[in-house]
Amino acid sequence: MRRAVAILMVAGLILGACVPKDKQSQELDTGLAGYSPKLFETQKADCSARGGQFGRGGLSGGYVCFETPRDAGKSCSKASDCESACLSRSRTCSPIKPVFGCVDVLTESGRPSTLCID
Repeated sequence: MRRAVAILMVAGLILGACVPKDKQSQELDTGLAGYSPKLFETQKADCSARGGQFGRGGLSGGYVCFETPRDAGKSCSKASDCESACLSRSRTCSPIKPVFGCVDVLTESGRPSTLCID
């Protein structure tokens, strides 16, 4: 019995020597190339730095960065007049991007159309 305890203690000491002393400086290896465990925090910080609001959007409920386009509320007559969407009812640029749901917009030729996004 004492011998078994002694062997376990020695094994524990040997294995303990294999553990790195500075775990915080090491990257977590998930085995997935390109995966970052801090991706969510990075995306949220990038969004905030651009003045956006990070939150869930669309039917999928995924996280996106909601931003106010520079041309929000500006008058428009076709799609390319706006960073986001040219709203057909008000003929103004969308106050937010991305736009989710079904929205009446103006196409590049200035014709009304309904755009449905997730």
